[in-house]
Amino acid sequence: MKKFNVTGTCIPTKNYMVDISIKLKKIMELINEGHYFTINRARQYGKTTTLSRIQNTLPAEYICARISFQNTSKRSFETEQAFCQMLLKKS
Repeated sequence: MKKFNVTGTCIPTKNYMVDISIKLKKIMELINEGHYFTINRARQYGKTTTLSRIQNTLPAEYICARISFQNTSKRSFETEQAFCQMLLKKS
Protein backbone atom coordinates (compact mmCIF):
# COMPACT_ATOMS: atom_id res chain seq x y z
CA MET A 1 0.00 0.00 0.00
CA LYS A 2 1.40 3.41 -0.99
CA LYS A 3 1.92 6.13 1.59
CA PHE A 4 2.51 9.88 1.53
CA ASN A 5 6.17 10.74 2.09
CA VAL A 6 7.14 14.09 3.60
CA THR A 7 10.68 13.31 4.74
CA GLY A 8 12.86 12.86 1.65
CA THR A 9 13.09 11.07 -1.66
CA CYS A 10 9.87 9.52 -2.91
CA ILE A 11 9.94 6.02 -4.35
CA PRO A 12 7.23 5.57 -7.02
CA THR A 13 6.36 2.02 -5.95
CA LYS A 14 6.06 2.98 -2.27
CA ASN A 15 4.87 6.59 -2.25
CA TYR A 16 2.14 8.67 -3.82
CA MET A 17 3.74 11.18 -6.16
CA VAL A 18 3.08 13.35 -9.18
CA ASP A 19 4.30 12.13 -12.57
CA ILE A 20 7.47 14.15 -13.25
CA SER A 21 8.52 12.36 -16.45
CA ILE A 22 7.95 15.46 -18.64
CA LYS A 23 9.96 17.62 -16.22
CA LEU A 24 12.77 15.02 -16.19
CA LYS A 25 12.83 14.93 -20.01
CA LYS A 26 13.26 18.73 -20.15
CA ILE A 27 16.00 18.64 -17.51
CA MET A 28 17.86 15.88 -19.36
CA GLU A 29 17.70 18.00 -22.55
CA LEU A 30 19.31 20.89 -20.65
CA ILE A 31 22.02 18.62 -19.28
CA ASN A 32 22.75 17.02 -22.66
CA GLU A 33 22.99 20.47 -24.27
CA GLY A 34 25.44 21.62 -21.57
CA HIS A 35 23.13 24.20 -20.02
CA TYR A 36 23.01 25.21 -16.38
CA PHE A 37 19.74 25.06 -14.48
CA THR A 38 18.46 25.46 -10.95
CA ILE A 39 15.84 23.68 -8.93
CA ASN A 40 14.46 26.04 -6.34
CA ARG A 41 11.06 25.68 -4.75
CA ALA A 42 9.54 25.75 -1.30
CA ARG A 43 9.52 22.75 1.00
CA GLN A 44 7.71 19.61 -0.15
CA TYR A 45 7.81 20.36 -3.89
CA GLY A 46 9.87 17.31 -4.87
CA LYS A 47 13.35 18.81 -5.23
CA THR A 48 15.09 15.85 -3.57
CA THR A 49 13.03 13.34 -5.52
CA THR A 50 13.72 15.16 -8.81
CA LEU A 51 17.48 15.22 -8.13
CA SER A 52 17.43 11.53 -7.24
CA ARG A 53 15.57 10.65 -10.44
CA ILE A 54 18.02 12.76 -12.49
CA GLN A 55 20.96 10.95 -10.90
CA ASN A 56 19.40 7.56 -11.73
CA THR A 57 18.66 8.65 -15.32
CA LEU A 58 22.07 10.10 -16.19
CA PRO A 59 24.21 8.04 -18.57
CA ALA A 60 27.43 6.52 -17.20
CA GLU A 61 29.63 9.27 -18.73
CA TYR A 62 28.26 11.77 -16.18
CA ILE A 63 29.44 12.03 -12.60
CA CYS A 64 26.75 13.24 -10.25
CA ALA A 65 27.73 14.81 -6.92
CA ARG A 66 24.97 15.57 -4.42
CA ILE A 67 26.13 18.22 -1.99
CA SER A 68 24.08 20.16 0.53
CA PHE A 69 25.14 23.61 1.65
CA GLN A 70 22.84 23.52 4.65
CA ASN A 71 24.60 24.37 7.90
CA THR A 72 27.56 25.81 5.97
CA SER A 73 29.03 28.91 7.53
CA LYS A 74 29.14 32.25 5.74
CA ARG A 75 32.92 32.10 6.09
CA SER A 76 33.03 29.19 3.61
CA PHE A 77 31.87 31.52 0.83
CA GLU A 78 34.25 34.43 1.50
CA THR A 79 37.15 33.20 -0.65
CA GLU A 80 37.70 30.66 -3.37
CA GLN A 81 40.15 28.77 -1.15
CA ALA A 82 37.67 28.61 1.75
CA PHE A 83 34.93 27.40 -0.60
CA CYS A 84 37.14 24.69 -2.12
CA GLN A 85 38.23 23.45 1.32
CA MET A 86 34.60 23.27 2.48
CA LEU A 87 33.57 21.47 -0.71
CA LEU A 88 36.33 18.88 -0.37
CA LYS A 89 35.29 18.17 3.23
CA LYS A 90 31.68 17.56 2.12
CA SER A 91 32.56 15.15 -0.71
